[in-house]
Amino acid sequence: MPALACVDAAIPPPPPGYAFAGDSSLPAPETFSAVSGALPTPFIPSSDWSPSLSASLYKIDGWGAPYFSVNSSGDISVRPYGGDTSPHQEIDLMKVVKKVSDPKSAGGLGLQLPLIVRFPDVLKNRIQSLQSAFDAAIRSNGYGSHYQGVYPVKCNQDRYIVEDVVDFGSPYRFGLEAGSKPELLLAMSCLCKGSPDAFLICNGYKDVEYISLALVARKLHLNTVIVLEQEEELDMVIDISRRLGVRPVIGLRAKLRTKHSGHFGSTSGEKGKFGLTTMQILSVARKLVKAEMLDCLQLLHFHIGSQIPSTALLADGVGEAAQIYCELVRLGACMCVIDIGGGLGIDYDGSRSTASDMSVGYGLEEYAAAVVQSVRNVCDQKFVKHPIICSESGRALVSHHSVLIFEAVSSTAAPMPASPEGLDPMYFIDCLADDARSDYKNLSAAFGRGEYETCLLYADQLKRRCVDQFKEGSLGLEHLAAVDSLCELVAKAIGASNPLEQRPGVKGVLSDLTCDSDGKVDKFIGGEDSLPLHEIDGGGIGGGGGYYLGMFLGGAYQEALGGLHNLFGGPSVVRVCQTDGPHSFAVTRAVPGLSCADVLRVMQHEPELMFQTLKCRAVEECANAAADAIVTGLAHSIHSMPYLAADTNFPGSIPNGCYYCGHGQQDSCVGGDDDWKEGSVCFIAIMNILFVVGQWHHIVGIEMMMDSLPFLVTVMGVADADLVFVFMNFLLAPFMGYDISR
Repeated sequence: MPALACVDAAIPPPPPGYAFAGDSSLPAPETFSAVSGALPTPFIPSSDWSPSLSASLYKIDGWGAPYFSVNSSGDISVRPYGGDTSPHQEIDLMKVVKKVSDPKSAGGLGLQLPLIVRFPDVLKNRIQSLQSAFDAAIRSNGYGSHYQGVYPVKCNQDRYIVEDVVDFGSPYRFGLEAGSKPELLLAMSCLCKGSPDAFLICNGYKDVEYISLALVARKLHLNTVIVLEQEEELDMVIDISRRLGVRPVIGLRAKLRTKHSGHFGSTSGEKGKFGLTTMQILSVARKLVKAEMLDCLQLLHFHIGSQIPSTALLADGVGEAAQIYCELVRLGACMCVIDIGGGLGIDYDGSRSTASDMSVGYGLEEYAAAVVQSVRNVCDQKFVKHPIICSESGRALVSHHSVLIFEAVSSTAAPMPASPEGLDPMYFIDCLADDARSDYKNLSAAFGRGEYETCLLYADQLKRRCVDQFKEGSLGLEHLAAVDSLCELVAKAIGASNPLEQRPGVKGVLSDLTCDSDGKVDKFIGGEDSLPLHEIDGGGIGGGGGYYLGMFLGGAYQEALGGLHNLFGGPSVVRVCQTDGPHSFAVTRAVPGLSCADVLRVMQHEPELMFQTLKCRAVEECANAAADAIVTGLAHSIHSMPYLAADTNFPGSIPNGCYYCGHGQQDSCVGGDDDWKEGSVCFIAIMNILFVVGQWHHIVGIEMMMDSLPFLVTVMGVADADLVFVFMNFLLAPFMGYDISR
């Protein structure tokens, strides 16, 4: 089971533990009643359980619509064209996993999980849907110009995603937005094959080299706009453009008063770190007049914040920006574009709520209508020609098209609360100090009254007092263990779930396998602190399984915000397109994940020298046959993926290279398996998806806290033949515009 993920699963109610004698004793464990933490469904016998009930339990039709649903086999069904997908065009995700992970001898690709599956048809549909929404709003409102979007490459800089956006968006003059020099270089290269009218929006803080590169893009006849983030950038633009002999197109980023109050609005408002104040905007206009370049000022940009929750807030911000736009027209600038930035949100939890950072209270059509109406109203009021409307929607475009799939490598259950053997309960009570004995009696009384929150308080206080006694030497280890067991029993009994005859039968959380444990996932849709699951066959690596977990709506930011914590590297990646074949799909690109050698090189290590050092030590210390076996095993290890695997043969052959197949055909450019140094691994440099392995770590100096990075997880398959479908989901709303000065 090759993924670095561990399921901490709850277990069936334990057998009766110990009960203390006397009137103050707690009832036996089986008499505790559940008062919280119940699964959000009524009790249903296993014989009556169905895929539709699981879909309801995990709210698939909420967060998954219109691209993910449940088929009659109980598997995730991908609908590549959204609501326009015909039944025969739906793709069974489990069949994709089987195709990719099965050995080549069985007709598969032999790739190890974890696995990112990309659906370019979904991406294309998102672009078309966004364009259609604005086109409809423009027609219905009598708007005098058009919509022309750009994709902010920071959402996901993967080459094939950016190329797909340019390709699919070319009929709509869809462009790209870049915020750094590397992003600008890749955007320039990709747009050479795009529409000549597509915008290349240059955002972000800029130095001389960035501005020079943007002006070179202009010289190459790319429709480049340099958006000023700081007033001093204008001096560089004027100077460098004159030296290069290029007439620039300039935009301004306005710092609006309108503020997004949610988590993702921390960079918005008049105290935000980005953009120009009204005084700075006037100063820029005056400088351009003096430089005889006011005609170069053509675009106004702003950004309220990611995940804008409501169209009311959106309309307020767009209306304010439109007023600034009209004032710049009045001052003589040749304005023609209003760039509303990002913020088009994703309904990660399916609640369609305006009060949550994980949801939004509108759809594409409502979003577009609010923007078009707000710009039209202000421009008509000021008798200003309607500008081109541009947006930088990234999350809304790419989130749905990427699914991360992995296997749980093991499950662990909380220890059974039980009394240490040979311990006389009365002897235990007699050893307690007076205050601890009082806590115990109060705990018992509170439970009898059904005051469960009070029970937890007394249990915690009892445990702390006993720990103090133990540290003082007045309480033995056996007594402390009994207290721990009692408190664990109380907590579990009070938080007990539904009867286990219901399917799914256990609850759990996802755990990482690293010492810092930043990656524990214990927040789920509906406010639940655990996830309905099934027992994993075998309970550990190599013990059976096939318990696949999928993380959905993670195509934006999550992949880019990866890292190399513990040197786990990146997962395998496949590109899956809808076809008219027997399985409705073809894998058109498949790339193995990073090897141990790859991630070691990232950290400046030299795997070749490491291998030679270890090989020499093996020859020196071991007999010939043993040395040969060790050397072969070392070569395998250096060339294998860093993730845990359930069925790794040591030593053995490793998939190395890139694979392409379509319509039943498969080619490969595979290096030699015998010598790990021969050939080169062809890989997509995707940073490790930390939410999979639970490794939230320091990313560019930022402490990424798990409780602010929710995401979505769904179980796609189980070994239980009687229950072929179960899903679990968990939200991940990625960071955007995080203030690195914190």
